[in-house]
Amino acid sequence: MKDVHPEAQAKMVDVTAKAVTERVAVASGLVKMSQATVRLVMERSLDKGDALAVARVAGIMGAKRTADLIPLCHPIGISSVELTLEPSSGGIRVTATVKTAERTGVEMEALTAVTTAALTLYDMVKGTERGAEITDVRLESKSGGKSGAWER
Repeated sequence: MKDVHPEAQAKMVDVTAKAVTERVAVASGLVKMSQATVRLVMERSLDKGDALAVARVAGIMGAKRTADLIPLCHPIGISSVELTLEPSSGGIRVTATVKTAERTGVEMEALTAVTTAALTLYDMVKGTERGAEITDVRLESKSGGKSGAWER
């Protein structure tokens, strides 16, 4: 087997010299569905059960397992994960706020929480609405660390 070209090699960033600071990241996404399906979700009337509760737990679990899913992501201690699922025009908006006191940020954990919760919500409604979509997953804000605060 040939050696990989040096520029193509991947490595984990060394965060040893970075200061431990409080870091917060907020991410969001939208699970598009009809208002009739939104009503079923909000009334907890889906055949599969309480999609909001299941998606919330899945999002928290996703945040905690981010380093297992994203190859070069540092495993970090998460202080808290808050997940909200709210009706929005066109579907249900998923928002995750993740906090830590570490040497690296929690943007990936917030994004993973949102996508895991959105995928779970999709799984819970797909029997009712095949046309559901996951869209607009993005980082909304982050704070902490050397680069400070950033907001979309």
